[in-house]
Amino acid sequence: MDVLMPQLGETVAEGKITKWFKSAGEAVKPGDNLFEIETDKVSMEVPSTTTGVLAEIRVPAGAVAPVGAVVGVIADGTGATTSPASTAIESKPLPQSAGRSARRDTPAVAADAHERPRVALDPFFEVRTPQRNYGPARLPGGATVTPLARRLAGEAGIDLSELRGSGPHGRIVARDIPAASPAAPLLAGSLPGPSAAEIKALFEPGSYQEVPLDGMRRTIAARLTQATQTIPHFYLTADADIGRLIALREEANNGAPKDRDGNAAFKLSVNDFIIRALALGLQKVPAANAVWAGDRLLRFARSDIGVAVALEGGLITPVIRHTETKSLSTISAEMRDLVTRARAKKLKPAEYQGGAAAISNLGMHGVREFSAIINPPHATILAVGAARREAIETGNGGIAFASVLSLTLSCDHRVVDGALGAELLATIKRLIESPVTMLV
Repeated sequence: MDVLMPQLGETVAEGKITKWFKSAGEAVKPGDNLFEIETDKVSMEVPSTTTGVLAEIRVPAGAVAPVGAVVGVIADGTGATTSPASTAIESKPLPQSAGRSARRDTPAVAADAHERPRVALDPFFEVRTPQRNYGPARLPGGATVTPLARRLAGEAGIDLSELRGSGPHGRIVARDIPAASPAAPLLAGSLPGPSAAEIKALFEPGSYQEVPLDGMRRTIAARLTQATQTIPHFYLTADADIGRLIALREEANNGAPKDRDGNAAFKLSVNDFIIRALALGLQKVPAANAVWAGDRLLRFARSDIGVAVALEGGLITPVIRHTETKSLSTISAEMRDLVTRARAKKLKPAEYQGGAAAISNLGMHGVREFSAIINPPHATILAVGAARREAIETGNGGIAFASVLSLTLSCDHRVVDGALGAELLATIKRLIESPVTMLV
């Protein structure tokens, strides 16, 4: 039985095997961990689903393989590969839809990254016996699609049933996908711009060190290039007086219950208040709680808020679900857990996918204000700067010092118009300046 590289999210195209727990010739049984994989976002252990012997390791530790590639082979006790009946996860044809296309098995993967075969994405982890079918797939209605076109469509989220093929007999081929989605060439890995050789020619040999791109940096490059080229951004900035917020935070933290060892039950941060303010703001301005979906908008009843987390060599945006229903202490505890597991690459795909809005906070680095790039499919992202002391005019014409921070809201103009974005930002500002209103 072939053991395949599993899919850990609809935008994840490959994984790196960091460790094999079993050696070739070693017996395995269902539940035994076979190997550990690391993608640009997560790491996880992959268990065996059958009883037998690990007859062959085709992708060694340290090598990268695309989703669906054969990384190992399990044989039964006699040395023969296990039968389909012994497979714990049954192989079933998958429905053809955007991002979820049927996959053909691939041959053994080469260790050289430039020789890796390309395969269609599959949102489910399957361990199957090989079928060795590389031909075009037939769609409902009779049209056919080539494997490469099917993969590009899955990565770009394009419904193949809505395309008209330009190949022989109406077959959908790879060139039909970029025509349907400007982002498809980016997601396929062909970023525009000068080649590496052209860039290197501008600098003196030996004056630089070449750093190969890992999966995370490639994904960030592709997604942010896609975002800047396909999302019409505009930016709104406002300053918020956080004097009351700081006072309320200190009072809450000082009054937090403590256990026998003196450890506080919670410790609120300014960012926890901002997360809740954005969540409640989207509830008060529901038209902004939406995303662009090609030919329609998706509007949400709940506030799922993504929070950018810096990792070594990149970043990830885990999502806090139903944020509008959660207390500040719950948001704080959940955020700490997500940050810890994000930095250990232990998040599940469901924990960093989706959401309508996000927050990026660089205040801890002393950044006064900045404009963030929207992370698709989000329609807004709130950039938070550092708090500072400023002299402001009081209501009676006097001068006083206040703690102020800058908030910059990046908006997708296809979803959020100027007036709507201004209303959302003003609502967030009011909540932050009157933090007690976030407690009810």
